[in-house]
Amino acid sequence: MLMAERLPIRSAPPVPKAEPNAPAREPGELVRRASEGDARAFEQLYKENLGRVYALCLRMTRDPSRAEELTQEAFVRAWEKLNSFRGDSAFSTWLHRLTVNIVLTDCRTRARRNDRVTLADDAILAEAPAPSQAPRERMDLERAIAALPEGARHVFVLYEIEGYRHEEIAAMMGIASGTTKAQLHRARRLLREALS
Repeated sequence: MLMAERLPIRSAPPVPKAEPNAPAREPGELVRRASEGDARAFEQLYKENLGRVYALCLRMTRDPSRAEELTQEAFVRAWEKLNSFRGDSAFSTWLHRLTVNIVLTDCRTRARRNDRVTLADDAILAEAPAPSQAPRERMDLERAIAALPEGARHVFVLYEIEGYRHEEIAAMMGIASGTTKAQLHRARRLLREALS
């Protein structure tokens, strides 16, 4: 006797009726409910956007634990500022911009803090050349981007991956658009060298 013959045949379970507090499928509806204080709706927005926000933070910081912290901060800030979302763009676009601003602010804060705390021994260590990679060693694109200097990496990610224009990047980072163009050129040159 075959195994299938011994198992009882079951009919498909009935489709449950929609509950009034069930998560909405439409992003606009989720945003509306979340802005009214519905934690389940915000949890659904969190689940839908977590991967993209974390990937953006990781690309910009090169540090998984820092990326996790900044991802959490982005969602906490999104919850706090949800009432300021006007709906002129998609929620994911608004959240993306909020995340970029959080990462850039964090980077500026850390840079200022590091400038104040630099000790003499740290300055000597910072001047020591870093061990160079073998010239023929191949790196994948993510590792090559992560190896870029911070300014060049931020501009590259925002321009090439996230699609911002130079003027927008300049405004976000508080630098001239000519500087963003120079940083992008530098990033591309360094990536070509790293990937050749």
